[in-house]
Amino acid sequence: MDYELMMNGNVKLGQKAPSFQAETTFGEICLEDYQGKWLVLFSHPGDFTPVCTTEMIAFTRAHQYFKDLNTELLGLSVDSNSSHLAWMYDIYCKTGIKISFPIIADRNGEIARKYGMIANDISNTETVRNVFIIDDKGKVRTILIYPLNIGRFIPEIIRTVQALQMADCSKGSTAANWMPGQPVIVAPPKTFQELEERNAQIQKNRNGISWYLSFKEPAEKCVEERENCKRLEKENKK
Repeated sequence: MDYELMMNGNVKLGQKAPSFQAETTFGEICLEDYQGKWLVLFSHPGDFTPVCTTEMIAFTRAHQYFKDLNTELLGLSVDSNSSHLAWMYDIYCKTGIKISFPIIADRNGEIARKYGMIANDISNTETVRNVFIIDDKGKVRTILIYPLNIGRFIPEIIRTVQALQMADCSKGSTAANWMPGQPVIVAPPKTFQELEERNAQIQKNRNGISWYLSFKEPAEKCVEERENCKRLEKENKK
């Protein structure tokens, strides 16, 4: 880990996610525990706060959707583990909902600063609402930042994971407002000959507007991988 990253939280898309070991409400964990799985690492400003409470409930209700995508959830704040546990218990007593994923107690802020979760112009101690989507190879693929007073939209985080996985599998891209089951964008041609061939395909198949924007149905293996992931998860629950 270089000094700049450690001090400034200069995490970038495509880089290896900074490693950590931490105390959580589920015991000691480290980033390497999630090898082979996708991970949604998200921070919240503090326990027993209204927006954060709604998010914890919403993430728990959506946890199975993430699991179906080979994805785990991991929360973080600079509050203590005792505070996290008391908060989780209060949520359970009031709603009957058990928070189904670990919450990191980052008391010294080491992990928060490593990932750039603390905005010093807002607070020197509170984490803002960051979301890091880390893929099954340990690379940071998406970074989302929300202000302290705006809750996250969980379906969009799920959709982003789905889009990333589909883009990887199909070696394509996803369009604006893409949803699972829709075509993906074909990678643009790299030579003039490929450009001419692409235009001919578009004229024949009516699957685009020009050589630089055309679509294809996802490969069967991509759809199958997603369905197999769901099937295995259901079998493991039996």
